[in-house]
Amino acid sequence: MSEIKWLTVIIMLYFCVMDFVYCQARYSIPEETPEGSFVGNIANDLGIEISRLISGKARVVTKGGRQYVELSRDKGTLVVKERIDREELCKQTTPCSFSFDLIMENPIELHRVTVEVQDINDNAPKFPKGTVNLQISENTEPGARFPLDRAVDFDVGVNGIDSYSLNPTDHLKLKINNDGDGEKHVEMILQRELDREERDELKLVLTAYDGGSPKKSGTMQIHISVLDANDNKPVCKETVYKSKLKENSPAGTVVTAISATDADEGINGLVSYSIAQASEEARNVFDINPDTGIITTINTVDYENKRMYQINVNAMDNGGLADTCKVIIEVIDENDNSPYMQLMSFSNIVGENSPVGTTVAVINVEDADSGKNGLVQCKINENVPFKIESTLSDYYALITDEILDRENIAEYNITILASDQGSPARHNNKTLNVKISDVNDNPPVFSSEEYKTFVIENNSPGVAVLTVKASDADWGPNARISYFLEDNNIHGNPVNSLISVNSESGVIHAIKAYDYEQMKSFSFNVTARDGGSPPLSSEVTVTIIVQDQNDNAPQVLYPVHTGGSVVAEIVPRSADVGYLVTKVVAVDVDSGQNAWLSYKLQKATDRALFEVGAQNGEIRTVRQVTDKDAVKQKLTVVVEDNGQPSRSAVVNINVAVADTFPEVFSEFTDFTKTNQYNDDLTFYLVLALAVVSFLFITTVVVIISVKIYRWRQSRIFYQSNLPVIPYYPPGYADTGVTGTLPHMYNYDACMTTDSRKSDCKYSTLGGQSVLVMDPSFTETMQRAMRDKAFQQDLDSPEVVRK
Repeated sequence: MSEIKWLTVIIMLYFCVMDFVYCQARYSIPEETPEGSFVGNIANDLGIEISRLISGKARVVTKGGRQYVELSRDKGTLVVKERIDREELCKQTTPCSFSFDLIMENPIELHRVTVEVQDINDNAPKFPKGTVNLQISENTEPGARFPLDRAVDFDVGVNGIDSYSLNPTDHLKLKINNDGDGEKHVEMILQRELDREERDELKLVLTAYDGGSPKKSGTMQIHISVLDANDNKPVCKETVYKSKLKENSPAGTVVTAISATDADEGINGLVSYSIAQASEEARNVFDINPDTGIITTINTVDYENKRMYQINVNAMDNGGLADTCKVIIEVIDENDNSPYMQLMSFSNIVGENSPVGTTVAVINVEDADSGKNGLVQCKINENVPFKIESTLSDYYALITDEILDRENIAEYNITILASDQGSPARHNNKTLNVKISDVNDNPPVFSSEEYKTFVIENNSPGVAVLTVKASDADWGPNARISYFLEDNNIHGNPVNSLISVNSESGVIHAIKAYDYEQMKSFSFNVTARDGGSPPLSSEVTVTIIVQDQNDNAPQVLYPVHTGGSVVAEIVPRSADVGYLVTKVVAVDVDSGQNAWLSYKLQKATDRALFEVGAQNGEIRTVRQVTDKDAVKQKLTVVVEDNGQPSRSAVVNINVAVADTFPEVFSEFTDFTKTNQYNDDLTFYLVLALAVVSFLFITTVVVIISVKIYRWRQSRIFYQSNLPVIPYYPPGYADTGVTGTLPHMYNYDACMTTDSRKSDCKYSTLGGQSVLVMDPSFTETMQRAMRDKAFQQDLDSPEVVRK
């Protein structure tokens, strides 16, 4: 609005200050004319050149917010710019028009243009409400008036409301009243009385027509509800209602439903029900719902007390109008008593050795019902070694039907079910817990048919080596098991000197430490005895296998060292590579890998000359023997087993590398002297020990004296103190597991004619030469070397083979 005011002020200033021309033009168009439609030729009507419209920048100025018409300068015409709705622009005002100004500049010209909008029939009559609800009582008098809302049409003139119609007009008719202001008022007039029981609702249609061409119309739905008047009394659907009721039905059980109808509606048609006449007993058992007419029980009925009830029911509406009906209720007998069970006698513990037919319990069963409802049958649950029998009327006995075994099932829950013959049948049950007492009929059973265990030798005495376990299917003292050793000997020793068993736990302990080399395994029997009377027992064999431990070092069988002699192996200087010098023979009394022996050369005068076989102990030359090699070679061989940890033995071997005996003798002179001294010292120590030990025993002194005498005589005869060489029988065979001993040892002895002073013994092992030196042999050989006759003696030796 402020913009319009400012524009008005500016225009007035223009009028006052400048010269201007003012003209008016008027046009008429129908409403709803499409956009772009021709309105009028403003240039011709106002006498304005088109060039002037263009140079003067002619334009349309409206004071409102909307511009319905626009100017086409190049044509000088006015056209519709937007849709024109007369009802929106002017409402019910007539005639309807709008104005605008045409303004040009240089010089300023102002022209007023008015456009009248003509009405068309573009609106149909319309009621304020699409549906009208009316209520008319059925006792309303004819001639009653009911005003209605009139229709509205936004068009004017002949296009406005012209007439009304009502359909149907059976009960009401339409009347149109013209007011002084020209408006039409509509009302309905009741022509005849309404009957709600005949028709409780009327549906009418009111139609309004306008005067346009074509005509348009609008409708309104009229719903008339006929209100009831209390002009009808309730009527029961049945005069007599019959119903059956099972006895002992719970409270709240529906017996029957009384139904009465009233042609009226609303509060006039509401019917309430009540018991009009009944016995006191019936009133204490039955009740009726005043709204629904449903008869229900408030207490239980008993067929044995009363078999039939009669009730009179009153049905009344709110106006005091009523009707009466009769209700007959027949009580149906029901099997309402379950069998009653009473335990007369019962033994809850039965021995498993009880014979078949032993009575366990006696039960009395009764049913308070009569006829089939009072006939009772009893049975027990299946899969139990019992059965039930009828002994007397209403008495039943529970007896054993099979041999009982407590180890299979220790107790039974026996359910005795009593059922009558009613329909449906009623049941009762009683559960009896019967325990089976134990009898010692099962011996102990070991968890294994035979026990076997391993014990490492040298075990600690008292260590637990094994546990025997026996179980007894019996119970209590009959299942209490004790363990015992069977009294016998093992390898000549009592079993209880080697092993013991805990009588309660069955744990077996070792009494002593075992030695695999003496006893590799042994077996004994363990007896398991229960605590029954009489007791039952069973035996099981237990085998203990002693496992070897590496507790023995290897023993060297060959070469053998004596106290006063030196064994030397002779290797000629002409020996080839791989020449067998000797063989170290050793055994290990252990077994398995503890007895697997290996040989290695630990120390040697010349390590490049000899080697030892790791598996067979053979000492062979590695290279060709040369003249530079020393005659005296000393080898140290270590023999180890394969145990964990391993054990070993050491043997020293003297090897003479020479082709002639003088070389050997000269090299081993110092060594024999040392051995001679050691042999004399040993002899005197043994002699002193013998004298001190047997000084007080005359017999021994005599024996020693004789031996000394014989020894002196032999010294005078032989002049030799050569110690005894250990003797191996010609057929000595290897009994060990290593297989390292040769199959045969042969021993040769050679003596000169002067054998009383010197001995020379040769031993052949596998064809090899072995030289055995005596302490006095060195002096003898020196003298022989100086005496040529010694060579002659050597050419004729006396050979004795043993």
